[in-house]
Amino acid sequence: MNTDNARTSSVRFPKPSAESFSVELRKRVNQYFKDKSIAPKANGAMKFKTIAMLSLYFLPYIAMLVFNPPVWAVLVTFIIMGFGMSGVGMSVMHDAAHGAYAKSPRINNLVASSIYLISGNLTTWQLQHNVLHHTYTNIDGLDDDLDTHGLLRLHPSQPYKGRHKYQVFYAPLLYSLLTLNWVTMKDFSQLIRYNKQGVANFTKKELKAEWYKLVISKLVYFTLFPVLPIILLDVSWYIPLLGFVMMHVIAGFILSFVFQLAHVVDHVETKEVPAEKLMGDAFLEHQLKTTSDFARRSKLVGWFVGGLNFQVEHHLFPHICHIHYPAISEIVKKTAQDFNLPYYEHRTLVEAIRAHLNSLKMYGKPDFA
Repeated sequence: MNTDNARTSSVRFPKPSAESFSVELRKRVNQYFKDKSIAPKANGAMKFKTIAMLSLYFLPYIAMLVFNPPVWAVLVTFIIMGFGMSGVGMSVMHDAAHGAYAKSPRINNLVASSIYLISGNLTTWQLQHNVLHHTYTNIDGLDDDLDTHGLLRLHPSQPYKGRHKYQVFYAPLLYSLLTLNWVTMKDFSQLIRYNKQGVANFTKKELKAEWYKLVISKLVYFTLFPVLPIILLDVSWYIPLLGFVMMHVIAGFILSFVFQLAHVVDHVETKEVPAEKLMGDAFLEHQLKTTSDFARRSKLVGWFVGGLNFQVEHHLFPHICHIHYPAISEIVKKTAQDFNLPYYEHRTLVEAIRAHLNSLKMYGKPDFA
């Protein structure tokens, strides 16, 4: 699959100098792993987390089918699975999809394939997230995470519509629909759109294989989750269906909010493509200026969200397993200070949520550009 596409290939970043922030930061982080004699991939703690998150998702499901519980317990089971679903996405699949879980591409691909069990598609995820979002972070028109087809205004250069003045109120509802949109529509439309736009230049054989994989994985997913409980449980058919929707609402809400807290907050920089297609900052400096951390001191938040509260570190070093981000965050912060560059962060989760809501309010004003 070729991801060197016409849509983005003309946009480039300046090459960093030999004494730049980029070069020095890589040197310091590499030295950290050398001094500690540790690998930048998954360690024992990460493997334990993998088992824990997969268990949080699958054990309630298995118990539900085995013990055939009453209505209230069925719904509680799906609620627990909603947290497990988001945990698998943030703490397991995400690292592996970036190649950060293991040295072996085969292992990374296997672990990343857990996305099929939480309703997604690995190919479209990597195209949207790894290629478009991580390369063109907060650049309007290129970062697909900012594109809501006009439902929300997440960048000051996006067209203003009257409904946007209310977006701070209805955005959480849209966030809750994230994974329901994935499983029913988004993966199909993205595969069509990305192939048409040249985000990925599939051969006919590759495209056929992707469609086959997409359709089969969706059929398996729907069979496992709403259909089997409907068939096997001794409750009305609509109870498992309601539980299925509740699971997705919880997972969608968590996943959307966590990812928004890194880039759509009221102090990070937003970018547009210059006429000459050359961005103003070197790549790592661009990532630093367009990304924010939150709740870096909270071990509970960091454990559950898979290190996504260390988004600065993740955007600088997506190939490093998130289990190492708390340690290297101090190196990143110190290096940014040494080069007189910003290091954006919110001390708590609540502060970050407030900052995101403030951004929604700002972008919801017609005169804000």
